[in-house]
Amino acid sequence: MQDEHELVRRIQAGESSAFREFVQRYQRDVYGLAYDLCGNHHDAEDLSQEVFIKAHRSLGSFRSDAKPGSWLYRITMNTFLDSKRRRPVQVVSLDAPRDTQSGDDHPVDMPAPTAGPDRVTHSARVRDDVAAALSALSSQERTVFVMRHYHDMTIKEISSSLSIAEGTVKSMLFRSIRKLRDRLSQYREEAGDLA
Repeated sequence: MQDEHELVRRIQAGESSAFREFVQRYQRDVYGLAYDLCGNHHDAEDLSQEVFIKAHRSLGSFRSDAKPGSWLYRITMNTFLDSKRRRPVQVVSLDAPRDTQSGDDHPVDMPAPTAGPDRVTHSARVRDDVAAALSALSSQERTVFVMRHYHDMTIKEISSSLSIAEGTVKSMLFRSIRKLRDRLSQYREEAGDLA
């Protein structure tokens, strides 16, 4: 596979096919992050398109010391945060795995539930409660939480992608986890009752 910096160099040199390759290489990652932040296919698709438009406009000034993937994550986060300032927050879907290739908004390869209807209803209620708790976080807290816990990014990677100090990332993670724990305390109590 071609080095990602070489691909950027080809784009900067004006090679028309290079940007298509760039989009193909990163579209799944950008869409996956956008979906986790937006919670639905339509908004994630719009956000992804906006990210690649911004990337296309900015690739001429791309610094070769940065990683293109981290740079795209930063654009995705900033575009998401900007969109949240312009419109109300929507809940994040926790259905996984999902089919990011076809863009379906539903889980894929999930076996039919073998549990009774009560268990299925309980699972749906838990998922809805977690999504509501996530939507109650600030946009930045949710962004940091999603990057860390859904995309397994390190504190350093998040810090670099969002251009904020590592200490700030840690504080946001701590606050988001505390808020989620408080909002979802009923499940800790239920688990205690079962022990």
